[in-house]
Amino acid sequence: MTNNIYLESVLMAWNSIVSSKMRSLLTMLGIIIGVCAVIVLVSIGYGVRSNIEKNISSLGSNLLIVMPGSSRSAGVRSAAGSMQTLTYKDYEAIKKLPNIESAAPSIKTSYVVVYGNKNWTTSVVGVTDDYAKVRNLSVESGRLWTETEFNKRDRVAVIGTTVATQLFGDESPLGKKIRINNDPFTVIGVLESKGYSFSDQDDRILAPFTTVQERMMGITYVSTIELTTVNSNVMTQVQSDITNLLRTRHQIQTGQDNDFSVENSQDILKTMESTTSTLTLFLGSIAAISLVVGGIGIMNIMLVSVTERTREIGIRKALGATYHMIIIQFLIEAVTVSVAGGIIGILAGIGISWLVSSLTSLSTVITALPIIGSFFFSVIIGLVFGLYPARKAAKLNPIDALHYE
Repeated sequence: MTNNIYLESVLMAWNSIVSSKMRSLLTMLGIIIGVCAVIVLVSIGYGVRSNIEKNISSLGSNLLIVMPGSSRSAGVRSAAGSMQTLTYKDYEAIKKLPNIESAAPSIKTSYVVVYGNKNWTTSVVGVTDDYAKVRNLSVESGRLWTETEFNKRDRVAVIGTTVATQLFGDESPLGKKIRINNDPFTVIGVLESKGYSFSDQDDRILAPFTTVQERMMGITYVSTIELTTVNSNVMTQVQSDITNLLRTRHQIQTGQDNDFSVENSQDILKTMESTTSTLTLFLGSIAAISLVVGGIGIMNIMLVSVTERTREIGIRKALGATYHMIIIQFLIEAVTVSVAGGIIGILAGIGISWLVSSLTSLSTVITALPIIGSFFFSVIIGLVFGLYPARKAAKLNPIDALHYE
């Protein structure tokens, strides 16, 4: 008997949705948008996180980065990389430490690059040839500079594929002359494409460290020193060795803060994972607000439905329907609406996530958690916001309901 009541309530709810398609669609719209938004935004968040993990992992599990900065001045902690405390001699000293496989200093700036009547603003990075080993870079065509070119501070450049496309199109850039900050450089190589990670990794030009530091920028410091250890097990020891070495070289007294920082790829990965997780949760929470708005829409329509069906409720009560039967009937109707909206929202969310990944540079990762979570949340919304109209219907006096016009 009870099962028949439930089945009858579900059928009545479905008939009500089908008979008033436009009203039902408008009622479900908030739930549809909410579920869809949660799935799309969380999928984008997971996609960004996946890309970050993949790109940091591609650098290797044994990467260390030494940056200037991270000291305290008048109680203020400086941002890492904001100071000019690392030198080329620091790099040479670090390179001699045990358990280091490869090390490379770098300095980075932006310049307008010109070829013929085309120009492009890009990053120019001054590095040593070990930079390619540290960063897992390969030359697609051409070559890196020789030791003689490095020592002579020759104006030679290895360009990324984005720069090659913007300046040369389909033309081979090898051997061509480009002007960087009005200085002529010869293109001797093109880097293999690395794709997008935080920024376009192919939108850059590599040049000899000596050329960029002395002939172009006229500076004595370095921006970063990157290195790889022989294996990941010795990273902690190498970090400690670098810290002790630089504190000694920079004459930092006991109790004073470092004027540099040493980070490893795992620390960077954990930091980025924490940041993206917080961002994903924030985006999902904002999207979930529209589910609450959808619940208000359900409650509004259910109140209208109670008013429209007052006489019907009176007849059901006169025929023996109990308080709980009426509540169950209207709750099932509210949940049916939210479930239908949730299913449509899930399908729309998956479809839009796929389109975002296909049509833009953003990648999306569709997982079960946001789908299941948003669906169950929509069901709870239906129950919560359907409860008040259901109680109102169940409390109607059958005599007054029968006389309602």
